[in-house]
Amino acid sequence: MEAVRFDELELDERILRAVTDMGFEAASPIQAQAIPVQIEGRDVVGQAQTGTGKTAAFGIPLLQKIDPKNKKLQAIALCPTRELAIQVADEIRRLAKYMHGIKVLPIYGGQDIVRQIRGLKDGTQIVIGTPGRVMDHMRRKTIRCDHIHTVIMDEADEMLNMGFLEDMETILSQLPEERQTVMFSATMPVEIQNIAGRFQKNPVTVKVVKKELTVPKVTQYYYEVKPKTKVEVMCRLLDMYAPKLSIAFCNTKKQVDELVQDLQGRGYFAEGLHGDLKQMQRDRVMGSFRSGATEILVATDVAARGIDVDNVEAVFNYDIPQDDEYYVHRIGRTGRAGKDGIAFSLVVGKEVYKLRDIQRYCKTKIIPQAIPSLDDITAIKAEKIMEQVMDLINDTDLTKMVNIIEKKVLEEEECTSLDVAAALLKLAMGEENEDIIDCSRPARSLDDLDRYSRDGRRGRGGRDRRGGRDGRYGRDGRYDRDEREDMARLFVNIGKNQNVRPGDILGAVAGESGISGKMVGSIDMYENYTFVEVPREYADAVLRAMKDVKIKGKNIHMEKANGKGR
Repeated sequence: MEAVRFDELELDERILRAVTDMGFEAASPIQAQAIPVQIEGRDVVGQAQTGTGKTAAFGIPLLQKIDPKNKKLQAIALCPTRELAIQVADEIRRLAKYMHGIKVLPIYGGQDIVRQIRGLKDGTQIVIGTPGRVMDHMRRKTIRCDHIHTVIMDEADEMLNMGFLEDMETILSQLPEERQTVMFSATMPVEIQNIAGRFQKNPVTVKVVKKELTVPKVTQYYYEVKPKTKVEVMCRLLDMYAPKLSIAFCNTKKQVDELVQDLQGRGYFAEGLHGDLKQMQRDRVMGSFRSGATEILVATDVAARGIDVDNVEAVFNYDIPQDDEYYVHRIGRTGRAGKDGIAFSLVVGKEVYKLRDIQRYCKTKIIPQAIPSLDDITAIKAEKIMEQVMDLINDTDLTKMVNIIEKKVLEEEECTSLDVAAALLKLAMGEENEDIIDCSRPARSLDDLDRYSRDGRRGRGGRDRRGGRDGRYGRDGRYDRDEREDMARLFVNIGKNQNVRPGDILGAVAGESGISGKMVGSIDMYENYTFVEVPREYADAVLRAMKDVKIKGKNIHMEKANGKGR
């Protein structure tokens, strides 16, 4: 599947700039096919499912035709529901971000019609509305059709199902004959075909054909999350399954950069891959990933083309892909060469319906899962270690080790071999495994995660993963950076005696204040208090954010250090 970049579509540079700001690199299949045809001025029948990028498919060519200097109504888009009308209007506004003078107005039933009339009189060029309310305005003469050159019907089959057939026909019959008529519909019932035949002139049919998709043998799970808990859930899954190499897919370059920053701030070895990287940077990132120095590769679909790494153990759909084929290509990055693979999808709100479409078209099973709790993570870690232990027992001569343990047990006479085994298991799982997720109880719901997102994240075995890869942290967990005058030193009344680690302080400061973990300077920890450096310009904001925060279940007090031992 060869992707088409937006900069290959001969778009107005202002629209291209807005698309770039939104973070998109490549057009979806429906966009790649529909945009050039509409720019030519042809009538179009587009057949595609919801969530394939239809709004941009008609919104981009529509904006290219709008004259900002002409304050008359130039285009109408009909939508079946008020929610869709608002959503379409918002996206077209984002696409028109740099096209000054263009006004987009959603109109629908249930909203004060006087306000809508006022908006129409203010010089609106594009109306996005439901059929009933659009007809109401046409009867009142508050919508005048003289200058309309484009009409769009979005989700035409849904408007048919909702009883808007007559309204659609009435509206179309009152518009100027010389116009462009664009219709998008997931299905093409006879009534919709009849509308196309009556009101369109030699329309070009654009259809996203679903190929026969072969889904690799990969275990697939999905988790319903809130937008602000996605990073937290991904970190829990990383801690629970501990994949050596994994790829996380995002839909935009901006999201790639943000996720990489979040993961690095929590101590994971992550790097990003997207279209803004030069070839030298791309080669460096891929070399680091292949060698294992980078454990998590965060990428867009376009940038990930050509990646061929056999040892990827997990794939994360951090964003649900717009196209079914992208999903198959993504999860196909794991489970190679006869090895087991696992795929995790993080679903927000109505994206669950898109995932069901993917499941249906791909003829695959994506299993819903509850967000893992502390008990789940502990049990999985213990199980993995015990599997390694049993392999070692079966494949290795342990006589020398047995003698050492027997001698120790016999000499001390204060512990048993079972005690020694339990202690070794605890060491293998981490010195303080209970700190993997610091909370008063396991997260049994998504709402619980809101409270836990501030806590520092641990890697495999519960140990702090920040280990000098880029010189940021030394052996004692302190930040290895020369002191700079632009850093402010803050005092926290909690330290080693309260069983706190530098990562806990870092996680709390970054999670509560919203600043990146990378921006936090040295963390000097003593028995009963800690000093932490933050950029001077953010110091007051950090203090406000930390006012009522608990760390490891303990109330804390933070203030600016006074320079006298504090």
